[in-house]
Parts: sequence; C-alpha cells; structure tokens
Amino acid sequence: MTPFRPHMQAALDEARAAARRGEVPVGAVLVGPDGQVLARAGNRTREGHDPTAHAEIRVIRDACATLGTERLPGCDLYVTLEPCAMCAAAIAAARIARLYYGADDPKSGGVRHGARVFAHPQAHHVPEVYDGIAAREAEDLLRDFFRGLRDN
Repeated sequence: MTPFRPHMQAALDEARAAARRGEVPVGAVLVGPDGQVLARAGNRTREGHDPTAHAEIRVIRDACATLGTERLPGCDLYVTLEPCAMCAAAIAAARIARLYYGADDPKSGGVRHGARVFAHPQAHHVPEVYDGIAAREAEDLLRDFFRGLRDN
C-alpha cells in the first residue's frame, strides 16, 4: 500500500458520511509534517447554510485553529474531489505543501480544470499536486449520490 492511501481512505470515509447527511460527498484530511492527522471533515454546506463549508475549507480552519497559526507549511491535504477555485485559493493562502486529490472535476474544478488557480502568477504559493488517488471510488460516490437525487 502506498503511503498516501490510508489518508485518502479516511477522506473517502468523510465523503461517505457527508452523503449520509445529504451533502455532496466530498471528504478531506489534513496531515501535519510529522504524519499526524490534524483535521478531517466532509462537506457541510447544506447543513450549515454556508456555501464556504467545503471539506477543504473546514479542515484548513480546524488545523489552523489546532496549531494556532494561519499557515500550514509542510502539511498535506487529501481530498476526494479536485478542489474548486475557492478551495484552491485557500490551499495556496495556507501554504499547504502537497495536495492529493481523487476525482477530477471538469465542471467546477479549480486546479486542473476551470480557473487553474495554481497556474496564475498571482498564486501566493503553489503546492505539489498529485491527482487520481482513489479516483474511481470518489467518482462512484459522486455518481451514486447525484443519481439518487435524480431518481427521487
């Protein structure tokens, strides 16, 4: 098993929990430089009536609060779906070292698709990006969730 796989599995667990709450199934885990999990969360935009309550934003906020800092250098972020432009900007602002994500998001992504936040000269920081980690599982979760919405 590759070293990043257990963290992506934890992010998938958070995505599944989000789906059970009726949220879009996206999960994230933020890991410190020592390998310790600093925060884990799933989407809570609907529950919290908060359009910024994406899994990535929630783990960044929680980890910063835990560490008492606004930056997270040396940290790794694992997320089940390509971050949107808002989340990519937050990742850059937090100075996260590495981003691992599962499924591509051609419609709303902000890393490989759409805004491509890290490609702009205005990006304060560009993390290392690794995509396609457990992509099939993440895609299946999303597909099943949206199929369920259409069928009901």
